[in-house]
Amino acid sequence: MRLTISIEYYTVLGESLFVVLADGKEFPMRYVADGIWATEFNVPISWKIVEYWFVVKKDGQIVRREWSGHVLNIPSSKKISSVEVRDRWNDRPSDAPFWTKAFTDVIFGGKDSAAKRTTGDSVILVAAPQVRKGETLAVTGSGAKFDDWKRFVPMSRKGVMWKVSVDSREVSEYKFVIIDSETGDPIAWETGRNRRFSGYVEDGSLLVVREAEPVFARAPWRGTGVAIPVFSLRSEDSFGVGEFKDLKKLVDWAVATGQSVIQILPINDTTMSRTWTDSYPYNANSTFALHPQFISLPEAGVKKTKEYKALQKELNALPQIDYERVNNEKTRFLQETFNAIGPEVLASEEYKSFFKSNEHWLVPYAAFCVLRDLNCTPQFGKWTELSVYSRSGVEAFRKVHGEKMDFYCWEQFCLDTQLKDAVDYAHSKGVAIKGDLPIGISRDSVDAWQYPELFNLDSQAGAPPDAFSEDGQNWGFPTYNWEEMSKDGYGWWKARLGKMSEYFDAFRIDHILGFFRIWEIPLGIKSGLLGHFNPALPYSADELRGRGFNPDTDLFVPDPHRPGWYHPRISSQKTAAFEALEQWQKDAYNDLYNDFFYRRHNAFWKETAMRKLPALLDSTGMLACGEDLGMIPACVPEVMDELKILSLEVQRMPKSPEDAFGDPDRYPYLSVCTTGSHDTSSLRAWWEEDRELTSKYFHEMLHCEGQAPAFCEPWICELILKNHLASPAMFCILPLQDWLSIDGSVRYQGNPADERINVPANPRHYWRWRMHTTLEDLLSRTDFNTRLHDLITSSGR
Repeated sequence: MRLTISIEYYTVLGESLFVVLADGKEFPMRYVADGIWATEFNVPISWKIVEYWFVVKKDGQIVRREWSGHVLNIPSSKKISSVEVRDRWNDRPSDAPFWTKAFTDVIFGGKDSAAKRTTGDSVILVAAPQVRKGETLAVTGSGAKFDDWKRFVPMSRKGVMWKVSVDSREVSEYKFVIIDSETGDPIAWETGRNRRFSGYVEDGSLLVVREAEPVFARAPWRGTGVAIPVFSLRSEDSFGVGEFKDLKKLVDWAVATGQSVIQILPINDTTMSRTWTDSYPYNANSTFALHPQFISLPEAGVKKTKEYKALQKELNALPQIDYERVNNEKTRFLQETFNAIGPEVLASEEYKSFFKSNEHWLVPYAAFCVLRDLNCTPQFGKWTELSVYSRSGVEAFRKVHGEKMDFYCWEQFCLDTQLKDAVDYAHSKGVAIKGDLPIGISRDSVDAWQYPELFNLDSQAGAPPDAFSEDGQNWGFPTYNWEEMSKDGYGWWKARLGKMSEYFDAFRIDHILGFFRIWEIPLGIKSGLLGHFNPALPYSADELRGRGFNPDTDLFVPDPHRPGWYHPRISSQKTAAFEALEQWQKDAYNDLYNDFFYRRHNAFWKETAMRKLPALLDSTGMLACGEDLGMIPACVPEVMDELKILSLEVQRMPKSPEDAFGDPDRYPYLSVCTTGSHDTSSLRAWWEEDRELTSKYFHEMLHCEGQAPAFCEPWICELILKNHLASPAMFCILPLQDWLSIDGSVRYQGNPADERINVPANPRHYWRWRMHTTLEDLLSRTDFNTRLHDLITSSGR
């Protein structure tokens, strides 16, 4: 079969185009005229699918690739001897978020159409990812097929691609139209001039035309969601802590109030010491394993005995989570149940399938857990055996401790089953689940034990001083050895994201700055003030001396990787060394300081991020949202815009240092706007923290007159929520506490400060907040839910 592929592409001197097939074969393209390149080659007549992509080469080297490849489906119902494809280059589209599974599989709820028989001699293909739930893309135009613009012919769908079969002799001008899937009535016509179809197709041939994505004259889609940690959920069925099963009731509430996203915190296993300090969700012992506390015990086979019911009642009555009691009791019940039913479950086909798919991380994780228990510490360097990981050593260990390892594998099987069940339920209701990707990994984790070469275990990750902490933050995590990670194409990261995508439709990139640079603190140093950027472009000692500075003072921090090179110390203007400088030296130092922290690294860090982020993002179908708060260099929004990563907008943490507050009316469309996060106080608690700031906000942002109320009364909360809902941001995802704050009878009746999830300045904070009411009670409040639904829909979301 003869295949002809053409594309319009404008090169520069010395460049040429090639078509590359999935098997690696390359076909050079020839320049025809007017920017058109073409190539012809034969493929086996048995091929029904041809996968390929375009590349640009110069001097024999690839200088540009496409964002995604092409799939040509050849109809099996026709005898075709030749196919001509008029194609288009695939760049990352401006509406890339709509190409992710959060929209294609869930929010827009589109299902692939049954393949229709190709009846004409031509096929029109077009990407239209913004066709929403209950809608279908259709084509209409001149000629008998379309009854001269009166008939809308529905197109068939596969992912974001739509196609329709036409006869080239019947079509001249046409347009794409979005129609109602049920009634067939037009909803929106594409803008711009009519499209024209030209070309003669011989018998036995097929013409495939890939059209440019249509633009429709309607308001951009905007949605809403709720943010809450899974552990904070409260239901009548749970056992002292939120569980995966509780997500189903939260989904029901989201649907009742018109929301389409549920955002949660990390859910990985953090069991280290079996004390409350393990409550910190960003210190996982595995980036793959799920936390056993989220298991619904009865769903795992635990009997609802008198003892079980009594403990459940006692733990559920607590205002906060008793982490140690909940997890210890759950472990006891699960161990007893495994002893009774474990062999039967392990012999099941479902378990065998799970084990086979996850063995690469599951077996090391199970061995780690047993070794942690035997040695009473997760610090593998202190273990009496297997302190250095080896696959053969783990296999030998498994022969001796197989039953103990099987328990941990069974726990993960239960967790995986229950979470996927909740996610499937959410998807059936059109609700997407947004997860959280922590920037760091624990130095006492399976990952650090199994792959120590991927991490700088002699360093600690953190953050420079910001609104959360004047001393900076020291998270204690090792930093990444990106050079080593790149050697296999970032395989560890891709596996990690691949596991996340089994559960999540979208994800928040915690501290996205970490993919540009990380704030690195030498091991053994506590204060974040003594950190430095890595990677960075430090100054040599000679250069600093040439500028009139002594590098061996408190104004500078030595680079641990390059002796004789120095970084300006963060917040050094507050040191005695700075005060001792003469005014001209202070001015010179401030110039150097500002250049270093705000300008010197922009191009360098952008290049650093672009070496990793595109490959990682494109390895998963999840929608990416970046947490880009704090000291943000100019390269970060540039890269996020280029890769279409949604930004985070928090009104009390404006992006511009000149603003006291962010303005929701000016937020970019590709963003998530919110009133706060797990690292901030709730809206009501924030209102009471700084009277002067509250008054300024009351007058300047809410445009209210008179004295600002001492408390954030329901009407104030509602006004703030309305302002956020009216924002042009794609998503408005608010903490549950703030959604409930608009109603005096539904909101928490105690001290609003009790609703805070985390205090970043406190590295030993106890993460134990739990919603004050049950999900069942929340679902029963029909009037409130209807009011919230109306509030959301009236905002155009």
